[in-house]
Amino acid sequence: MSLHLPPVLVVDDEKNMRRSLQTMLGDEGYAVRTAESAEEALGLLAQEDFFMVVTDARLGGMSGYDFLAKIQPQWPDLPSLMITAYATPKLAVEAIKAGAMDYLSKPFEPEELFHAVARCAERYRLLRENAALRSRASEVFTLEQIVGESPKIRELRQLIRTVAATDARVLILGESGTGKELVAGALHSLSGRRNEDYVRINCAAIPEMLLESELFGHEKGAFTGALRQKPGRVEEADGGTIFLDEIADMGKPLQAKLLRFLEDGSFTRVGGTEELRVNVRLVAATNRDIVEAIAAGEFREDLFHRLNVVQFNLPPLRERGEDVSLLADHFLKIFRAALKKNINAFGPAARLKLLAHRWPGNVRELRNVVERALILETGHEIQPASLPDFSFEQRLQKGGPPQLAPDESLEAALERMERELIQAALEQHNFSLTRAAGQLKLTRHSLRYRMQRLNMKMTNGVTD
Repeated sequence: MSLHLPPVLVVDDEKNMRRSLQTMLGDEGYAVRTAESAEEALGLLAQEDFFMVVTDARLGGMSGYDFLAKIQPQWPDLPSLMITAYATPKLAVEAIKAGAMDYLSKPFEPEELFHAVARCAERYRLLRENAALRSRASEVFTLEQIVGESPKIRELRQLIRTVAATDARVLILGESGTGKELVAGALHSLSGRRNEDYVRINCAAIPEMLLESELFGHEKGAFTGALRQKPGRVEEADGGTIFLDEIADMGKPLQAKLLRFLEDGSFTRVGGTEELRVNVRLVAATNRDIVEAIAAGEFREDLFHRLNVVQFNLPPLRERGEDVSLLADHFLKIFRAALKKNINAFGPAARLKLLAHRWPGNVRELRNVVERALILETGHEIQPASLPDFSFEQRLQKGGPPQLAPDESLEAALERMERELIQAALEQHNFSLTRAAGQLKLTRHSLRYRMQRLNMKMTNGVTD
């Protein structure tokens, strides 16, 4: 079996029948536990997990019918199969009433048994998948997860507090890795819908032909492979929040249907005619330049205005100053525990290297860099050698003319470039202040002054 299943519990007072069932199911890859009475089986159920019960109708002591009636209230999700040599319609009805999921009469073909057990195995798998999905969907997002003390991050947290209490639609804009999903999750967790479902869809990760079905559901026979009716994610989110990530990657035909849905919450499943209606709050996000997408005819302007009731613009990490250090320390604590490494801090030179990098991948890139450093580091502090050299990113930056970041002044850009040049010289000369100053055609005193002015802290990592 490809899925790890708990055992099947076989209950029969005939030793040969117990052995026969154990052998047949064992040959099919199932683990099997046996009991010769209902009383023994109840004891096993109290101690172990089973994915189903196979029981004879007639047992010494408590009957199979009484046994099933007894386990149903305590283990309502545990399916059972009744086997009997005295098959009548009346007994079949009694078995179903007692809680049996299926009913086999002796003698039976092995394939009948295998089919019934396989259905219960599939049911177990689906229940576990559903539980896992709901667990992920109910993941708690808090404002504390948005780490940083830069002015833009403080303003962002305050805006989340203000907007979360409403049902206003939200459009989150920002580069990849800036934390758009954290913002969407925090909006839901702080809202009046927090006890309802929070559903997330990445529009770029699902093929266009399947995205409509995923979003709005489909009817049986709507297309090849649609073997049964499937409710959409908007129905799952009814009463709660749905987060559409990378919405600018959604095709124009589906954009039109989403526009209609935003008018009053009404929609029709793929292949259906019945108009359905739900009450959901919609939060959308994209890392694309939405204005360019509209100008290129790739995104509907009317849909943009529908979504853009409240707009969040997340700052890239390169504009957040000392937040780089705060985030690095935050990820250090997380991965230190997960990797069981006794590493408590970044060495001074390593911290300087982090502060000098431009972080084109933003917070996600920093998270990966910290995890990598913890894996590679063998000392008690992270050293520059355990960090990437960032040479690839630096070559990309040199491939074109210097660019101002959004909302960046010329003075701020010059300071940034000066910091990067000083950091590169220090790294090249193993953080020797004298040699770095020589390369930059500065005196050592002048280099110290510039580093202090740029808030590049003089630490033990920098030597004379």
